[in-house]
Amino acid sequence: MTEQTSRTETPRRIVVAGGGPAAHRFADAMHARGLDGWHVTVLTEEAHLPYDRVALSKALTDTGVDLTLGTASMWDHGSLVLKTGERVVKINAEAKSVETAAGHSYGYDHLVVATGSDAVRLPIPGAQHAHVYRTLGDVWAINKAVAGLTEKLGRKINAVTIGGGLLGLESAAGTEQLGATPVVINGAPWLMNTQLDEGAGQALGRLIEAKGFEVHGGVFPSEILADDDGQVTGVLMADGRIIPADLVIVAVGVKPRDELFRAAEGEEQVFSLGPRGGVVINDYCATEIPGIWAIGEVANFGGMCLGLVAPANTMAEIVADRLHGGDATFPGFDTATKLKLSGVDVASFGDAFARTEHALEIVYADPARGVYQKIVTTDDAKTLLGGIFVGDASPYMSLRPLLGRELPAEPGAFLSAAGGGEAPETELPDDATLCSCNNVTAGTIRDAINGCGACEGNTPVQELGELKGCTRAGTQCGSCVPMLKKLLETEPKSGVEVSKALCEHIELSRQELFDAIRVLELTSFEEIMAKYGTGAGCDICKPTIANILASQNSAYVLDAGRGTLQDTNDRALANMQKDGTYSVVPRIAGGEITPKKLGVIAAVAEKYNLYTKITGGQRIDMFGARLEQLPEIWKELVDAGFESGQAYGKSLRTVKSCVGSTWCRFGVQDSVAMAIQLELRYRGLRSPHKLKMGVSGCARECAEARGKDVGVIATADGWNLYVGGNGGATPAHAQAPGQGPGRRNPDQVHRPLLHVLHPHRRPPAAHRPLAGRADGGIKHVEDVVVKDTLGIAEDLEAAMSRHVDTYVDEWADTLKDPERLRRFRSFVNAPDQKDDSITFVPDERGQMRPATAEEKGKVLIGATIPVRAATTDNTGNEA
Repeated sequence: MTEQTSRTETPRRIVVAGGGPAAHRFADAMHARGLDGWHVTVLTEEAHLPYDRVALSKALTDTGVDLTLGTASMWDHGSLVLKTGERVVKINAEAKSVETAAGHSYGYDHLVVATGSDAVRLPIPGAQHAHVYRTLGDVWAINKAVAGLTEKLGRKINAVTIGGGLLGLESAAGTEQLGATPVVINGAPWLMNTQLDEGAGQALGRLIEAKGFEVHGGVFPSEILADDDGQVTGVLMADGRIIPADLVIVAVGVKPRDELFRAAEGEEQVFSLGPRGGVVINDYCATEIPGIWAIGEVANFGGMCLGLVAPANTMAEIVADRLHGGDATFPGFDTATKLKLSGVDVASFGDAFARTEHALEIVYADPARGVYQKIVTTDDAKTLLGGIFVGDASPYMSLRPLLGRELPAEPGAFLSAAGGGEAPETELPDDATLCSCNNVTAGTIRDAINGCGACEGNTPVQELGELKGCTRAGTQCGSCVPMLKKLLETEPKSGVEVSKALCEHIELSRQELFDAIRVLELTSFEEIMAKYGTGAGCDICKPTIANILASQNSAYVLDAGRGTLQDTNDRALANMQKDGTYSVVPRIAGGEITPKKLGVIAAVAEKYNLYTKITGGQRIDMFGARLEQLPEIWKELVDAGFESGQAYGKSLRTVKSCVGSTWCRFGVQDSVAMAIQLELRYRGLRSPHKLKMGVSGCARECAEARGKDVGVIATADGWNLYVGGNGGATPAHAQAPGQGPGRRNPDQVHRPLLHVLHPHRRPPAAHRPLAGRADGGIKHVEDVVVKDTLGIAEDLEAAMSRHVDTYVDEWADTLKDPERLRRFRSFVNAPDQKDDSITFVPDERGQMRPATAEEKGKVLIGATIPVRAATTDNTGNEA
């Protein structure tokens, strides 16, 4: 079937039956490779230019939006013709021609069938009264119906969507944006059951129910009810219930439009069809009849037809390649999916259901908040096989290109919601597919950035929009855009200045955005986006803005609409654990505590049956609290004089100390008093990364102060100050900026220290520990901190004074406000109900621990977690 063409007097004729995304991609691929010796005719039954079905939801809420694929000028080429309103109804294989419904005949040398699929209609009474969700005409009709019914009935209408898969949830979200009450009916027990396992589906259900969606799962509709005028009144379910409805949309799947390949009655069947439809193709997308190809949803490969854009694009490219003499083959279906439903992130890729033999599932689940993350690996926990993410899909961006490759770190390190920290850095190999929709590799992106032939003129790419335009990456579903942005920023350039835009929504750099927020005293995400951004934001700008706002002032971190921007731990003012419970860490400044306060902690732990452990930062951590218990527990602690230890936030965690000169025979200064002074002064200080300090009372360094962000070590004559240490994954010794050895008094510790801490809270710190910020080395730190070469000392001291004067304990503040306390419910629609999936058993050392799946006696969310999955640091890593 491979055929190399050249310029001849009579060009070879290609007819494309269908005008959807697959047909457009084939025409575009032929155009890009050159049309010398070819003439391509695209026949589409719709009246529009080919449009982006992935973005169909935009047309549901905005009927004026332009979804046209590519540029209309492509169709001006003399060898490329698009005919709208022409539906192919018959293939004459022997005569090598097709007939259209309008009675026209088109001859061909090659026929590419890209007729796509039709929406499935339910075989139940009343189905004729329902809308479907498939074409521009369908969504325009839904938009018009919602507006008309709302006006006619004079109230908010009930829009029922039958189908809880990708299209069903997309259409339901659209009706919600149009002002209707969205109701979803799903025959399976959980949503998106084709892409998500039970735990993920349940998490998604909780999230969208919290946004006002009504979900009915595990039961099928048996009839769509309507009055004598044909107005829908409800949906009768198989269990006898009637769900009120004013409008019904059916989105239960699609079926291949393979009627061109089906033999007419009395004729012999020529083409092989799959058991569930679709014409069978080989690995280069050819059918059994020479010269006839099939691509997209109508093509059955390996017994499957799939309605995703990535495989359709790949098939189109393969046929174009073959017609130009290439030998490309179809590698199989890429089932990766990423979408946002009413603000809820959902992603699935690879072997998401762990069907590979001996596969491991590493799971983090917080049922109460609807966060579910799962990574599937080989049995040695090294090779990535797949994953599922609901509620927080940020790991998808870096993991998706690593499918089938060895992970650069332990799998659990990539579960961002579990540890509250950052995922490991991943260096993508050049052959890793970064954009699956358009099959663009990381190497192609790097070539474009460096001007190595990927783009016209071999000029290096400097802007994100330009990079998307010349490589096609990020131009369809958009899920790879954050990774594109990262490569654009980090790839070494050939003398080219790269855009420092924070993301595609904000053109300012992080530094510029920080300065703008500070100078204009902006206090909310909405204010900032209205002035400097576009769109609704993304997983780059949202947490960045949340962090900047938190570091600007000491206001309550979840007020002013900031709650949804914060990390998951911040939203609960507690660290989440693997079983969906939370830990409680009261502040114990300097590690000093009275027997009376120890008794309070003991009493609270016994009363609420909490597992207790002393942390590496000299505090007591209590594990196993349910979300709704947190206010009760903290009320008892606050009443006893405790305050939040902020173990959940990017802020000052602890100041570790040794016993010091008060008790220790080697101590030369009171290290406990210094540690308490430091902790009480800098508590609540938000920064791009958690901060830890240590104070040692002598040179024996029992508090390990030089392994902290800030270390203070006593000498006989005073104190030495050290900055920039790190005791984590990349250990580093802190270094001493100026002021001769060991002669600092306490004030000479505080003043340079605030000069260090305040700049650390500003860009380009961006989620890096203090050890990662020594630009210019210790000499630069000494010049700025000790010698005040920038003349900013007074400003920094005034800013720190404002922080000290305005500090308020977050938990004490929360307990005073009934509205803030409403956040602490396991189920938003049943505030008094407890989460029955949380179960504990006695451990081997006299305390309790989360029960395993076997001990619970039933399968629960996260039940597949192996012991090795507990790799994330849920306690805040206070060592």
